[in-house]
Amino acid sequence: MPAKIRLQRHGRKGYAYYHIVIADSRAPRDGKFIERIGSYNPNTNPATIDLKFERALYWMQVGAQPTDTTRNILSAEGVLMMKHLLEGVKKGAFDTAEADKRFEAWKAAKVANVNKTKEQIAAEKQAAAKTRLAAEAEVNKAKAAELAKKKAEAVAAAAEAEAAANAPAETEAPAAEEAAAE
Repeated sequence: MPAKIRLQRHGRKGYAYYHIVIADSRAPRDGKFIERIGSYNPNTNPATIDLKFERALYWMQVGAQPTDTTRNILSAEGVLMMKHLLEGVKKGAFDTAEADKRFEAWKAAKVANVNKTKEQIAAEKQAAAKTRLAAEAEVNKAKAAELAKKKAEAVAAAAEAEAAANAPAETEAPAAEEAAAE
């Protein structure tokens, strides 16, 4: 029974998430599996990976073959790195303490890189929000200026209309006085 480490699709259309499973290579994609060792959600930024590290390492050591995508996931989580280091220990290149030390150094660098990426994404979101807010303020300022201009024109037109209404009454009054005087 050739075992595979592969993804099992779940979720709705257009919003899939995956279980990372150990399955017989002949079993259907979403069918029977031997063991579930984690989950993978590509919908978040960065993708969320929850993996049982020890079980994944065990299955890699007993010969389970990962698919291309799960190989990338296992590599990102350090399972392949630890397998490589443990093979070095078996060959006698270094001891287990050195392997653990190297793995912890690699893991620290990986976590620092992920945190840096998350901070960069947050900073980009904040800068984009600030830019949108500034653009919206400019639009609001332009609308306020246009509205003030229209109000000023309306006030001027009303004053002009009032002056025009008062002016004929004043011109009619002297004309009526002149007519009465004759």
